[in-house]
Amino acid sequence: MVPTKKIPVIIDTDPGVDDVLAILLALASPELEILAYIVSFGNTDVHSSYENIYRLYQAVGRQIASHPEDKARFPNYAPDVPPILVTGPDGPIEGERHSAIYFHGRDGLGNISQTHPDLNVSPDDKDHAFHANFTTTSKSGVQVALELLQSREERSITYIVLGPLTGLALLMRQHQEVVQKRIGRVVIMGGALDVPGNVTPAAEFNIFADAHAAKRLLCPASPENGLPLERVMLLPLDITTLHELTFPFYVERVDPTFESTRKPSIESNKPPLVHFSSAFFERSREVMIEFGKDVLELHDIAAVWCALENPPDSADKEVGLPSTSPGWIVMRRKFDIERTGETAGMMIPDRGTRALSQLEHHVPRSVDSNSPSAEAETDDLQIPTDPAEGVPYVVETPGPEALVRLLTKRVWGIDV
Repeated sequence: MVPTKKIPVIIDTDPGVDDVLAILLALASPELEILAYIVSFGNTDVHSSYENIYRLYQAVGRQIASHPEDKARFPNYAPDVPPILVTGPDGPIEGERHSAIYFHGRDGLGNISQTHPDLNVSPDDKDHAFHANFTTTSKSGVQVALELLQSREERSITYIVLGPLTGLALLMRQHQEVVQKRIGRVVIMGGALDVPGNVTPAAEFNIFADAHAAKRLLCPASPENGLPLERVMLLPLDITTLHELTFPFYVERVDPTFESTRKPSIESNKPPLVHFSSAFFERSREVMIEFGKDVLELHDIAAVWCALENPPDSADKEVGLPSTSPGWIVMRRKFDIERTGETAGMMIPDRGTRALSQLEHHVPRSVDSNSPSAEAETDDLQIPTDPAEGVPYVVETPGPEALVRLLTKRVWGIDV
């Protein structure tokens, strides 16, 4: 059941393939009120990322124009108060700038700017066609986030980070007291605790891209200088990698003509939103097959799902764990983060103490196609016994199948 009171969210994103799919889910989620997009470097450069917000809104607009009945499926597409689109940081707070164009392509969406020019947005449309969808500003991402936090009810806003943690670190550095007092929930997709990284053997990309920012936020020298951890939900690769959209499923249920760049999507023979997703999935499928998996891993999509199912709770205490909805389990883990060298971005867990959970005893289950939930492997989980220490991270969700059903229904309008 959709709550009567929407969850206001700020989405800090570097729109690549899974970010765009996550934003499409947010646009189709009546639980959310999107206040702003803070677009940063990450999967590609900040300007290409910014362009992809226009592309995804254009695709939804074309879908509604050709299928007017789908307007109700995207309650956040043209809201009464459009979100703010702002350019965020174009590089890390320290160190060299990295990108993930090896996976996402130069434009962040599998190079569709070249392979599918019909999906590019004309300069004239940028000036005139999106006023009902979002407003642009010359303010900084920090200023926009600050004004939103100050203008809304205290501890009501969820800040979702789908890319590097640079923007949030800058906000904390400049306005720490406001963030600590007023932010409601912080949902972060990032890190790898007990699994290999996805950009180096040691590191997950979002943490690797600005390891200095991640360390300042998640493991500061003085706890009072960091995020209010009782309101944080971290989704590392340990849990997000379990959530997959298999491409054979996508072919069977969404686009029977989908293949790869060898057989590019054709605009005229499918709904506009299916054409859009198939276009930016083409290169992703080829890359993932090279990695040995015919799937799209739903990392950022899982984070948006987490945010819409776990709204801020003003009753969250200053110590302990954030409150969660049924099917979601969070534990705390204390770790350090390497900032330089070949292991930059690596999380180094403190393995000297025992686990602390919402549950008195949490026994991990293996995940298979019949499992009702998904959880990280936690057999050797060791975290501080002090509930005031460690970062809360998600170890269980309602399950990969539940996310795929929700995504398929909301984004493509298909029941599975």
